[in-house]
Amino acid sequence: MTETTLLTGGRIHSPSSPDATAMAVTDGTVVWVGQDGPGRALHPDAEEVLLDGAFVAPAFVDAHVHATATGLHLAGVDLERVRDAGELLAAIAEAARDIPPGGILIAHGWDEITWTAPRLPSRAEIDAAVGAVPTYLSRIDVHSALVSTALLDLAPDVTDVQDGPLTAAAHHHVRSMVRHNISPDQRASAQRAFLDTAAARGIVSVHECAGPDISGQADLAALIALADDPGLPDAVPYWGELASSKDTAAVIRAKELGARGLAGDLFVDGAIGSRTACLHEPYTDAGGTGERYLDAERIAAHLVACTDAGMQAGFHVIGDAALSEVIAGFAEAERQRGRRAIVAGRHRLEHVEMIDEEQAAQLAAWNVTASVQPQFDALWGGEDGMYVHRLGSERAERMNPFAMLAATGVLLAGGSDAPVTPIDPWASVRAAAAHRTARHALSARAAFNAHTRGGHRAAGVDDGVTGSLVPGAPAHYAVWDAGELHVATSDSRVQRWSTDPRSRVPPLPALGVDDPLPRCLRTVRAGATIYEAA
Repeated sequence: MTETTLLTGGRIHSPSSPDATAMAVTDGTVVWVGQDGPGRALHPDAEEVLLDGAFVAPAFVDAHVHATATGLHLAGVDLERVRDAGELLAAIAEAARDIPPGGILIAHGWDEITWTAPRLPSRAEIDAAVGAVPTYLSRIDVHSALVSTALLDLAPDVTDVQDGPLTAAAHHHVRSMVRHNISPDQRASAQRAFLDTAAARGIVSVHECAGPDISGQADLAALIALADDPGLPDAVPYWGELASSKDTAAVIRAKELGARGLAGDLFVDGAIGSRTACLHEPYTDAGGTGERYLDAERIAAHLVACTDAGMQAGFHVIGDAALSEVIAGFAEAERQRGRRAIVAGRHRLEHVEMIDEEQAAQLAAWNVTASVQPQFDALWGGEDGMYVHRLGSERAERMNPFAMLAATGVLLAGGSDAPVTPIDPWASVRAAAAHRTARHALSARAAFNAHTRGGHRAAGVDDGVTGSLVPGAPAHYAVWDAGELHVATSDSRVQRWSTDPRSRVPPLPALGVDDPLPRCLRTVRAGATIYEAA
């Protein structure tokens, strides 16, 4: 039976009707956009929904998430607020008392750059705080972790571990072991909490960046099954495992899982904060050039394998030396298969924080999507941020050049990398438009598009309408309150626009960076409400 819903009395963000106040949806598809009076005349039998001035926009897409890890973080111990080793030890000592026998204490978010004293607790201090409870404490970037001796006892293959955070292969092994020890009930609860939170933030689709070192096959399969529920956000699955040919086990496994591609967090390197991102020049504060997990030869083989298999390929890449390997890998894949085949593959890169204009032009020519996380800049950029500590001011100022990437023709898809940064797409839009290095900032419209249409296109949906509110588009939308969004800029000024990103006014004197972000009233996926505010 055909059912039509008519939304009236609001502000509809639609390129087909810039002054629209109403929108009609039939069987999950936008069928009409315009003014209230004509809408009522054209759809007399529709169920009318009064918006009372609210703003209706395409629902957000988060193009890089880790659902189970984020759900566990939402329900677990939050270490983002601790400010020294003592506070961390006190927090985990309290939490350890509630861990049942056989359980693992998992906590996330410590960042010694923000501490009043940067000394990290020793493993002996952690053992004294948690006793026999196996304990895994991930750094904010999730590329290193503090652990207890009891946890290491569960991972006998990790040997010769010195005191301090685990990094590189040792960390990957221990993290994988921790994830495999999460019970099915814990996993289901965490994934449900994550998807419910995403829906409440106006998100209709997430890109799950899974892999054997991150979450595991059972975890990804459970999330895919859960997200099949039309009452929850969709989950676009990626499986980060290296392939050597189209017939390799990784390709077969990805297809059996239903993965969109062998992409996501397939690590070429690590992260700046953990000093595992692979750099051409040493880290300023500790020396060393980080870790490189893949070279150009293996990158090229993976690209060729995915291209031949008709699958999207992709890599996690942050450091400039890692990106150089990726560029060389793409060049070799093009030599083997031709540019047309590589372009048709619609491959993607995650993060892409250190890149120059020549490299961006090469990625654009290969039709590569950059899955970027603007809140990284909000969290780590600025004159005294983590980037400056790790890289020095000159390199720090070149980080996350969103405007250059967009101007060069690279498709941008915005995401959070949750739990690294919060599931908060408006905060991400604000971070992109208020970049701490002004020349890298996107316009409000471009930032908004990266978190809506850009996310759909990154997953291969490029029908020209999905991610917008025009007739024929899937009815993926969110309804927001009618307040204002204030965006602090790098020169201590603020851009202000209404929650409709079409409406821009000149910069105003600083109004404070804590101005509230828009509040989600309703999120709709293909015409079905998946979140409704009380």
